[in-house]
Amino acid sequence: MVRLFKGKREMDSGSFQVTSKDFQELLKKFEASDDFLTFQFPNDDGYIISYFNSLVSVQQLHEQVLAVMSNQPKKVLKQLKGDIPMEDMKLTADLKDIQRLVLAGSIMIRYKQDDEMCLLIPCVHSVKRQISTPESEYTVVGSKEAFVESLDSNLNLVRNRLPTPELQSKEFRVGSISQTRIAVLYIDGVVNQQIIKTVIQRIEDIEYDTIVDISFVSQMITDNRNSMFPQLIDTERPDHLASVLSEGKIGIMLDGSPHALVGPNTIISFFSSFEDYFQIWNLGTSFRLIRLFAVLFSVLSSPLYVAVLTYHYQVIPTDLLPILISSRGVIPFPPIMEAIVLEGTIELLREAAVRLPAKVGSTIGIVGGIVIGTAAVEAGFVSNVLLMLIALAALASFTVPIYQISNTIRLIRFPFLIAAQLYGLFGIALCSAFILSHLLKLTSLGSPYLDPLYPLRIHDFKDSLIRLPFSKQKKRPQFLRTKNPLRIWKEAETRNSRNDIDE
Repeated sequence: MVRLFKGKREMDSGSFQVTSKDFQELLKKFEASDDFLTFQFPNDDGYIISYFNSLVSVQQLHEQVLAVMSNQPKKVLKQLKGDIPMEDMKLTADLKDIQRLVLAGSIMIRYKQDDEMCLLIPCVHSVKRQISTPESEYTVVGSKEAFVESLDSNLNLVRNRLPTPELQSKEFRVGSISQTRIAVLYIDGVVNQQIIKTVIQRIEDIEYDTIVDISFVSQMITDNRNSMFPQLIDTERPDHLASVLSEGKIGIMLDGSPHALVGPNTIISFFSSFEDYFQIWNLGTSFRLIRLFAVLFSVLSSPLYVAVLTYHYQVIPTDLLPILISSRGVIPFPPIMEAIVLEGTIELLREAAVRLPAKVGSTIGIVGGIVIGTAAVEAGFVSNVLLMLIALAALASFTVPIYQISNTIRLIRFPFLIAAQLYGLFGIALCSAFILSHLLKLTSLGSPYLDPLYPLRIHDFKDSLIRLPFSKQKKRPQFLRTKNPLRIWKEAETRNSRNDIDE
């Protein structure tokens, strides 16, 4: 006869005698939850089975555990472990292991004659999302698979693309309460071991109660946590992660997060789309340069408008001057007020479009921009020239392939606007100098952020501002300081054979 218990209300204090007081306190914490079940099998002198009903697969429990136990005479836990055809079972009396494994979906089995030990059998009931197409990194060509919330599934996607024993995965747990699994991926023999030591040390130093997303980890392990510029790339594409691992970078994945972190990175990496490598090199280079020009235009267009109309109107071409005069003839506000109103309106529309459902959000963004912009021009609050510049700047900012850097570009325009209002073109130059000095000091996992511009590395220009053909990229990026710099197999084998002969 099976007796089922739920919580502490039906618990007989004399039925489950354990020798450890700490173990009793742990059981009390478990039993305080209504989804923690405990029963004896098959009678009062049999095994005591406990588990969280919300974490355990009941079908697996009955088919692979209880079915075997019902056909076997009562044995000690060590013998029972050998009879149950399950993997990763653990026989332990360590309270930390018991707590961690039970909360991870394991069944805890105790025996009255051996009640200090617990047999923990994994029967996890996992609720997983099916692998779908990328959303923020969608490409016309290339793989259509994206990471999901399961760490094991994400590791499977990466290992299928890198079937080599050199691909290493080091797992840790972060969060004093959440105890979330985190994995650091790298290719041994390629990656710089100093980078691995740095990342592992920073992960082990994380002291926070709950880590629910990989973005938490990104903020805690970056070199400069106060910088507006991101230092780690967030990717949802397993093919992208596999590609950068082969370059000598590292990847970080968190259980429960459908994204992975990639580092070290340079500032050019945030303007390089993975789709650039799916096209011939001259097209990929052209699109990359277009993005860089679009970013500069997005940041500087409205500050230049404010600076020229406020201080340097003499630089306006004669043919353009009548157009600007007619557009601003009825505007009662100075150029800085126009720019701030329109920039603020654009940001409000962006936030509204993101927070609303997808179908409604796209409509709000388009219709709201047209209606508000037209109404503002007709009411005489802003000029149509500035409205066109702001619209083009917003459109140019959408060309950035990495979401994190796009947020930086959105906010960095406002310091330039203030500097342009205070000092004109000199203010824009001064603000640019401050940002450049910050970028010169910024690093990503110890690597220079402005590579290959500073320090100057001519070799790394082959895949930075421009992208040369794969035949010209025979070596990995120098700023990564990889153990094996060669990417062409024949040349690498020839070099290794020469080294063997020399030795």
